[in-house]
Amino acid sequence: MPAVLTSPLRPDLVRYVHTGISKNRRQAYALSHRSGYQTAAESWGTGRAVARIPRAPGGGTHRCGQGTFGNMCRGGGMFNPTKVWRRWHRHVNTTQKRHAMASALAASSLPPLVMARGHRIDDVSELPLVVGDGAQSITKTKAALELLEGLGCGAELTKVARSKKLRAGTGKMRDRKYTQRRGPLVVYAEDSGITRALRNLPGVESANVDRLNLLQMAPGGNFGRFVIFTEGAFNKLAGMYGDADNSGDKTGYRLPRAMMTNADVARIINSDEIQSVVKPAKTAQKTFGKKKNCLKNKKAMFKLNPAAKTKAALRKRTATKGTKENESAAKRTKAHEAENKKHHKGSKAFYSAMMKAYESAGKKEEAPAADGDEE
Repeated sequence: MPAVLTSPLRPDLVRYVHTGISKNRRQAYALSHRSGYQTAAESWGTGRAVARIPRAPGGGTHRCGQGTFGNMCRGGGMFNPTKVWRRWHRHVNTTQKRHAMASALAASSLPPLVMARGHRIDDVSELPLVVGDGAQSITKTKAALELLEGLGCGAELTKVARSKKLRAGTGKMRDRKYTQRRGPLVVYAEDSGITRALRNLPGVESANVDRLNLLQMAPGGNFGRFVIFTEGAFNKLAGMYGDADNSGDKTGYRLPRAMMTNADVARIINSDEIQSVVKPAKTAQKTFGKKKNCLKNKKAMFKLNPAAKTKAALRKRTATKGTKENESAAKRTKAHEAENKKHHKGSKAFYSAMMKAYESAGKKEEAPAADGDEE
C-alpha cells in the first residue's frame, strides 16, 4: 500500500482547493461599453416639470422624450457593468494542491466514503481496486466494458447510464444540455489504447497517474471517487509521493502527518497514564428546583395532596355522560331539587299562615280602641 493512501482526510482542504482551481477554466465576459448609450440624448434642463435625466430626441414615436442613459431607465446603461479585467483566476499554493490530492487518493481507498459519494461498489472485490497492466493495451470499447463488468462495476455503469437528464436552466442553450453522474475513474501509467476504449462509455473517465487532477479525483469538491488503478500506476504512487519521512519525486514535498497517530480517543483518555495525572471528577453542585404554585400546577398539587388526582378523575367521570358517576350525580341533583321544592312549598304555607295570624291579631287590637273613641 503506498503511503499516500493512508494520508489524513482533509475535506475542508479538498473543497477549498477544488473551488480555487475550478475557477481557472472560466472565460472572461463583459458588457459592451456602448450598451445603453447609443443615442443622442440631452437633458431638457429645469423649468419643464420633468426630471433632469437625459431624454431621447426626435418626435412622432413613443421613444422620443423617454429617459435614457441612467440605470433606472428603460434601455439605459447598467450600473457597475461587468469588465473583462475582473479577477477571474485564483492562485492555489502547490503544496496545498498536493495535500488535497493526497487526501482525495486516501479517501478513494475507503469503501464507506466511496459508497457515501453514491458509487455502487457492492460487487467490487476490494478497494483500492488494482488491475494488471494488460488493461492499458485495450483498444475496443466492448473489451473495456467486459473488463469493467468483470470487476463488479455493472451496477455503477447502469446507474450512470440511467442518470442522464435534461439540465434545468439556461445551460441547455449553452452546449451543456444534459447532466449525468460520474462513474469510475481509470488511472493508468501508459496509454496503449485504453483512453480510446473508455472515452465512449457514459460516466467513465481516464487519467494518467503523472497528471492527476483534483477536478476528477473529487468532483464537486467531495472526495471518495471510485478509482481503478492499473498495476503500473499503483506502484508509481509510492515513488511520486514518498512517505511521511522521505520525499518522493515531487521535490521538497512531504506527505502531511495525521494530528493523532491513534484516533481511539476513549482508549487514550481511559489509559492508566492519563488517569494517573488527571484531577478527580467534580461532583455536581446541589441544585434546587423552582417553587411552583400548587393551585396552578397540577403536578405540584398531586405531590402535596395525592387524593387530588382521584378527585379530579372523579369530577371528570361525573361530567361525562353515560358513566355511573354521572347518573348518580344526576339522581342526587334531582332529589335535592325535589327537597328544595318541598321545603319551598312548606315555607310558603308557613309564611301565609303567619301573615293571616298577624292580620287577625291586628284586627282584634283595633276593635276595642274604636269602641272607646265612640264613648
